[in-house]
Amino acid sequence: MKRVTTFSEARQVLAARVGLVATMGYLHEGHLSLMQRAKGVCDTLVASIFVNPLQFAPGEDFENYPRDIERDAALMASVGVDVLFSPSIEEMYPAEPSIRIVTSPLGDRLEGEGRPRHFDGVAMAVVKLFAGLRPDVAVFGRKDAQQLAIVRRLVRDLSFPVEIMGAPITRESDGLALSSRNVRLSDSERTAALALHSGLVAAASLVEAGERDGSVLEKVAATPIEAEPLLELHYAELTDAAELTRLPKLSSDAFLAVSAQAGSVRLIDNFHIIGGLPEIGIRLDHPSIVYQGGQ
Repeated sequence: MKRVTTFSEARQVLAARVGLVATMGYLHEGHLSLMQRAKGVCDTLVASIFVNPLQFAPGEDFENYPRDIERDAALMASVGVDVLFSPSIEEMYPAEPSIRIVTSPLGDRLEGEGRPRHFDGVAMAVVKLFAGLRPDVAVFGRKDAQQLAIVRRLVRDLSFPVEIMGAPITRESDGLALSSRNVRLSDSERTAALALHSGLVAAASLVEAGERDGSVLEKVAATPIEAEPLLELHYAELTDAAELTRLPKLSSDAFLAVSAQAGSVRLIDNFHIIGGLPEIGIRLDHPSIVYQGGQ
């Protein structure tokens, strides 16, 4: 695996059909599953590590975000990444950007409501990576459902010739969605965090049984979270998968997203509903659903 730190170096080593997986590092099995998926659809796979300061608000955990590039490099090599791109802040932003990407209104709701301009910062980094690395395909996880929808809209609106692939959420064997921030949960907080998955499983069962009322699905997803004294519910919302508008009734491809606070850690989880049925990764007890966790 080659390691490069500038866009010019990266372009010299990238060839044929290029795949991209963009990360902020401190990798887990979820990240590796994205890389494995990308590896199957490209000739050269580049994975990036960049902790993007533009997507952190004042007081958020930019300085404390976990970093271990040598560990990450070894994990990337183990799944066949061809190029590790780890730019400095100066390489990504040679000067204070005078032009910004504005994701409103898509970025104003859900995660954006509690983290103003977060998705503007995400979009700026994605645009820089797409322009500098020129990938043919990029794989993003469905765990960040709002981010995936915004990246898809960004590619459409700015005419980037990049295919965007969404990959299933990777979970622990007990259902907890993997996240780099999970290492900051105490034992009791981690146990409490399972309430997010419990509520989504219950809601997925109702969708499979034919429930289409958004308020019913949201209430079922929220109830276990609200019952946990160590969790503070941010939202439980049925959302159109493309427009990111709240759906009073399930009438299009959508996702049911939940978010809660556990101590200093913000937790998110969701499941997508495609063609009226829950997609891969949420049900543990249904033989037609492939569970993605437990690696």
